[in-house]
Amino acid sequence: MNRKELTALMRRKRSFLCVGIDPDFERIPKHLKITADDPLFEFNRRIIDATIEYAVAYKPNTSFFEAHGSKGWHSLEKTITYIKDHPKGPVFTIADAKRGDIGNTAKQYARAFFEQMPFDAITVNPYMGHDCVQPFLQFKDKWAIVLGITSNPGAMDFQMLQPQLPLLLEKMGIKTVYWKKLYETVIGQSINWGNVDNMMFVVGATHSDQVSHIRELAPNHFFLIPGVGAQGGKLEDIAAKAMNKEVGILVNASRSIIYASSGEDFDVQAGKAAKALQGQMDAILKQHQL
Repeated sequence: MNRKELTALMRRKRSFLCVGIDPDFERIPKHLKITADDPLFEFNRRIIDATIEYAVAYKPNTSFFEAHGSKGWHSLEKTITYIKDHPKGPVFTIADAKRGDIGNTAKQYARAFFEQMPFDAITVNPYMGHDCVQPFLQFKDKWAIVLGITSNPGAMDFQMLQPQLPLLLEKMGIKTVYWKKLYETVIGQSINWGNVDNMMFVVGATHSDQVSHIRELAPNHFFLIPGVGAQGGKLEDIAAKAMNKEVGILVNASRSIIYASSGEDFDVQAGKAAKALQGQMDAILKQHQL
């Protein structure tokens, strides 16, 4: 799916909701484990059917499938095929795999998720540099979603680091020029590896104080924004700081939707949670005259 199609989809559905598909086997309703031949896929199928009217994207997290070996991979393949063939589609699909390795290895990862499985995008870790991201940018209408600043508590360990010398000088009362945090360097350099049609950035909603600045660093790129809902990010706050004239954001919600209920009506409750978020998004789009 290209940029124009994704933007048009958001306007048509009045939504920028991405539903995270994280099927934790321990949290899947008990009746599915008894009645379904493939509980992971059956859980995903019913979540998708209940939410696709309100979502513009789905983001399966590959770890929840990899944990089950070859059976889990089969469930993932069935899930992405089901999404792609859904009569209420199309929707944008993201492999939340966070791959990051040297170029020849990255090329094989790209083939796995873009050729063997028809994902539109994949999350990538840029720590090893441009050659670990470049192979994902060689596919037409496919996207690399680069980790910029993440929503987990451990993001503070490295992503917010600044060089220590200027900080020490400032403590001594000696003014210095502004020294970039690590996440700013990552975004500032990686933005030149691709373009607005094949690269997005992960921008965690739990760092809302940084989002306006990140939008200045990447004014025209799409952001994938996790952390709204269960992790405490506020939708209205993050949208006000991150949206651009093309909407420009995909806000991900996982646990708050897919685990809205643990009962037999889990899909109904997931649909209600997705509808509520879509309603808020519609109001936000209207506020921004989009």
